[in-house]
Amino acid sequence: MLVRLLRRHPREWGPVDWLAVLGLGALTAVVITVLANLVRGPGPCGEDLEEIAGDCIGVTAGAFEADPEIASLVQAVADENERVREGWESPSSGPKIPYVRIALMMPFTADEHSAMTTDMIRRGLAGALAAQRQANAFGGPHYQLLLAPDGRNLDQWRPVVDRLAELAKDRSAPLVGVTGIPSSTPQTRDTIAALSKLKIPTVGPVITSADMNSTYFFKTSPNNDQFARALKLYLDRNPQDRKGFLVWDNRDEDVYSKNLRAVFEQHFNGAYDLSNHSSNFIGSSGTAEGIPQRFTDAVQKICNEKSDTVFFAGRDQDLPAFVARLAQEGDCGRTSQLRILKVGIGLEPTLTADAPKRWLEEARATIVDASAVDPAWWAEGAEPKKALGRFIDAFDELDADHELGEKPLDDGYAVMYHDGFTLLADAVDRTFTEINENNEDDSRTRGGLYLPSKDDVYHTLVIPSISGSTCTSCLVGAAGTYGFEGPDANDQWAVCKPVPVVEFPPPRGGGDPLPVHRTYRGSEAGACPA
Repeated sequence: MLVRLLRRHPREWGPVDWLAVLGLGALTAVVITVLANLVRGPGPCGEDLEEIAGDCIGVTAGAFEADPEIASLVQAVADENERVREGWESPSSGPKIPYVRIALMMPFTADEHSAMTTDMIRRGLAGALAAQRQANAFGGPHYQLLLAPDGRNLDQWRPVVDRLAELAKDRSAPLVGVTGIPSSTPQTRDTIAALSKLKIPTVGPVITSADMNSTYFFKTSPNNDQFARALKLYLDRNPQDRKGFLVWDNRDEDVYSKNLRAVFEQHFNGAYDLSNHSSNFIGSSGTAEGIPQRFTDAVQKICNEKSDTVFFAGRDQDLPAFVARLAQEGDCGRTSQLRILKVGIGLEPTLTADAPKRWLEEARATIVDASAVDPAWWAEGAEPKKALGRFIDAFDELDADHELGEKPLDDGYAVMYHDGFTLLADAVDRTFTEINENNEDDSRTRGGLYLPSKDDVYHTLVIPSISGSTCTSCLVGAAGTYGFEGPDANDQWAVCKPVPVVEFPPPRGGGDPLPVHRTYRGSEAGACPA
């Protein structure tokens, strides 16, 4: 027919002839596109993600192209997710095991200005994977860990949240929560507000800015105010001459540093006169214009004023450059040790490497860190117990397979990401057990069992964990035993979370044990369960 049509003069063609040729052309284009896609495959982002600004964005249970240093971990998560799916759809042996989903929302790529370094991503992902594997080793529903990359600067959160909203409606394998939210930024604030509007319980395992709050947003880390209270216990015991100095990151976009500066001023301005003794710098994270890490002014003033206590209101990524600049000036004739007070999830290994340790000695300085974890918990000779011991066993297996770097636990990311996932999984298990004990309604069951929804999990999370001196449903986490005290109590920050104060280099001879502050219940004996 086509040959006959083409032999005819175009002016003699009718509408049917034109439609036939156009239809054949469209069909040919579709066939070519399909064949090209089959040859090319789904692309580096896989079938579920889309490439935006050089990053894979979206939500997936499978593998995709991320930073090479985390590629094997991404594949390991994808393999575990596939095993979970097969355990329900086509188990090789034993009963069919239903599953729910928890999304890990964070960057999976990094550059020098991104919200997380590659090491932070790798350790956080390893901690979440360890928690997933532990949860899947027990009875009850199993768990898929959905990977939800939202861009290296956290600015591609909207398509991720839109996809999570769709998954939350799936009753066959419901999305019950989100964890991983990594950094206190304006984009993070928008993200948690959007997830809260969708009533999806969300956990920030390493969020510390005290003003990052929303009804459905739970934080397993202490916040900056609680860190400051722990530092106050330390300074009350070690006041020195109270010659204070505040060094702060001046980027408007960094919610964390702004909040930390305000907290330091609130707690320590009176005793250390920080309003008259300070300097600022541009941090290296984010997109602020100007040369970052200019510390000359701060260091010269610290030397001239013979300061003995520096409050560092910035991110850990910038602290090694500050210590290096201090070393250039030496001890400046100080008669006492210079304490550099910081807060954070842990001691970033770049702070405790050989070179920074040497710089600290040259400057006659010590880092004093109010932290979510203490490296002494897993140091040689320590005997980790309860959840920490089990977590370290699982983490060591991952470290052997994936080479997680020097001191992979010390920055606390693996520990806290483990606890973030475990908080949601424990709530699922408690809910699943309760609702299936007396459930006679099979209208929403899967294999005769009722699977918790995101709403069920939220209402479990807001049941107070602590009553008086008992901890009935606390999270027994790798970072301690702690809980929550009900809807919006303490803005959903953890209660009775231990906040150790860690010195680096450690004092010679070990020194006296430092006080351990616990969040929100005061420092009186018995305020928190033993």
